[in-house]
Amino acid sequence: MSIKNYTTIVPATQTIGEIQEMLSEYGVTAMMTEYDGRQVAAVSFKMNVGGKDMAFRLPCNWRGVLEVFNKDPKFYVKHKDKDIENQAIRTSWRIIHDWIDAQLALVEVNMVTIPQIFLPYTIMKDGKTLSEHIEMNPEFLLGPGSNS
Repeated sequence: MSIKNYTTIVPATQTIGEIQEMLSEYGVTAMMTEYDGRQVAAVSFKMNVGGKDMAFRLPCNWRGVLEVFNKDPKFYVKHKDKDIENQAIRTSWRIIHDWIDAQLALVEVNMVTIPQIFLPYTIMKDGKTLSEHIEMNPEFLLGPGSNS
């Protein structure tokens, strides 16, 4: 199994709290958790960038992790007595936690800025993220000069 944190026992709520705590150390002015039914689907936050508020949404696609878990018989056998859906949720949030932690280490040593790291997750005026805009319309970034 090449999925990081697939055996974690840390509850998703604890991991989400840790993510919010990490982000709060970098000038975040507001945070919100977004739900998809009973599960947290994203963590959103706002910060002041160049005198203007900029908002970001970090989604958690735990269903993608669940799909991988269900396809891997070694994982299923190993965790057959556990709630595999909750394990996928815990694992997903832990992966996001580690990714944010690594990204913030780059900010700490002045290699990048928060906006540079989270640019794909910037929330646009219509409520979609920049990455969602690009997925729906790749020419949004590529322009007419690209043939692919």
